[in-house]
Amino acid sequence: MIHDIAQFLVNQIGDMGYMGIFLLMFLESTFFPFPSEIIMIPAGYLAYQGEMNLYVVIFVGILGSVAGALLNYYLAMHLGRKIILKYGKYFFIKEETLDKLDTFFAKHGEISTFTGRLIPGIRQLISLPAGLARMNIAKFSFYTAIGAGIWVVVLVAVGYLVGSNQELISEYMKSATLIALVSVVFIILFYVVRNRRRREILED
Repeated sequence: MIHDIAQFLVNQIGDMGYMGIFLLMFLESTFFPFPSEIIMIPAGYLAYQGEMNLYVVIFVGILGSVAGALLNYYLAMHLGRKIILKYGKYFFIKEETLDKLDTFFAKHGEISTFTGRLIPGIRQLISLPAGLARMNIAKFSFYTAIGAGIWVVVLVAVGYLVGSNQELISEYMKSATLIALVSVVFIILFYVVRNRRRREILED
């Protein structure tokens, strides 16, 4: 079943080209429960076959992710919490889910829009608390692009290296996800240390 879906997407992405990658990643970053794995891994495989440019695949994948995240951001900012809760149930967004997202955003600050892009269940919806908090749009776009970029590169690399072999994809995904999360930890540590030094300089 999974192999059939993957093969179908390889064919569809091949037919639609880069626009197909953009549209599917746009949807993946909004409210639709559409996993990015079944988009970018086949795209990486097509890049390996020489049917697509590897760097353009990565760029378009990131662009689609950011565009979808911006849609969520602006919807949250302009519609507000009540409207999101009223209609969010149709997109599997419960009040409990939004509360957890708000807590995550409040606890980790603006950089959560970066780290959240690599956490399943939070990836698509971390844009909502950012929009409700009216986070600076430039910072939001930057952090979202970095987080989405890491994940897109991981997925494309898996597709490029192992092709359509489902067993190898599952094996490589575990290692690739671990590498992505370790990268996030190091980036967060750098962010924390840099901010502490800035505060110490200002206090002096």
